[in-house]
Amino acid sequence: MSLMAITLYGIPNCQTVKKARVWLESHQIDYHFYDFKKQGVSEELIHQWLKHVEWTQLINRSGMTYRNLTDQQKEQSQTQSGAIQLMMQNTSMIKRPIMANSKMLCLGFKEADYQSIFGAI
Repeated sequence: MSLMAITLYGIPNCQTVKKARVWLESHQIDYHFYDFKKQGVSEELIHQWLKHVEWTQLINRSGMTYRNLTDQQKEQSQTQSGAIQLMMQNTSMIKRPIMANSKMLCLGFKEADYQSIFGAI
């Protein structure tokens, strides 16, 4: 089953990304995996995501990358433009996985959300 060119954005060793990949593969859903670490994240890509979610939702504030930011960087993350710059420099601070195509974006992995998106498979 395919829902128009799906891309799963994330980091390969992230447990939540692994769960999403296993779910997609076990349901025979074709997707392209985009590795933040290897491929980076452009401002244009972040702006594509912002068509679907608020910029504040993209930041993983509970992760170690965010917690290890300097006070100055945390202050910078309080504005959209500052947060975008930080996300481009520190891709690990982006909440993951992000599953997207041209019509939708799903942030994080919850099996119920994926089932809702793809219908009862």
